Amino acid sequence: MTQVLEAQGIEKVFLNGDEKTRVLKGIDLTLDKGELVALLGASGSGKSTLLSIVGLLLRPTAGRLTISGEPVYEYTEQKRAQFRNRRLGFVFQFHHLLPDFTAMENVAFPAAAPAGGISSDMRDRARDLLTRVGLEDRIDFPATRLSGGQKQRVAIARALMNRPDLIIADEPTGNLDRKSADQVLDLMREVNQQDGATFLICTHDEGVAARCGRRLTLEDGQLVSNVAIAPDQ
Repeated sequence: MTQVLEAQGIEKVFLNGDEKTRVLKGIDLTLDKGELVALLGASGSGKSTLLSIVGLLLRPTAGRLTISGEPVYEYTEQKRAQFRNRRLGFVFQFHHLLPDFTAMENVAFPAAAPAGGISSDMRDRARDLLTRVGLEDRIDFPATRLSGGQKQRVAIARALMNRPDLIIADEPTGNLDRKSADQVLDLMREVNQQDGATFLICTHDEGVAARCGRRLTLEDGQLVSNVAIAPDQ
């Protein structure tokens, strides 16, 4: 099976004057193409820091990270930013849609921003993705007119825009009611199963974790559990 991510000995130390806080303590982790993986842990366990490192937003203090075989932290900051935009997708607890943009413009943004505008091909793909996530009747709606669940579905479509190698989801259902959360999770599972998309989902929700194929647990900056599970339907 193709390996999408490999982390070896990842450490992160934050400095505050003379005080050092060791947040990650030698994380070893691999993700294969097509996996749907939950990352769990109490507040302060290091989940957000690990997610930021995997998402190329925060350089590790030590260790090596490769994504699709590429040694991303050996790249310049500019090349790493280009890689992040082209090869990674992000879904956050708070969708971070651009409020003055339509649903279609928000979805197209990861491709349009580097190109300096939205091409007809980009529009077509964005429209196709919005149709796929059940928002064909909201394509030209501004983000401000969408419900919370609809905004999160737009965010998932946006994450898929550039056909990423890895989609990182940080508490993607944490700001939704149960019905909307279930719909969003159903959609991520569908994309995972039909497209073979790889997901790393940070969550506090045991219901979300139960529907993934593997669960990782962080405790005090260490990976204390890495368990394959039979996901609930």
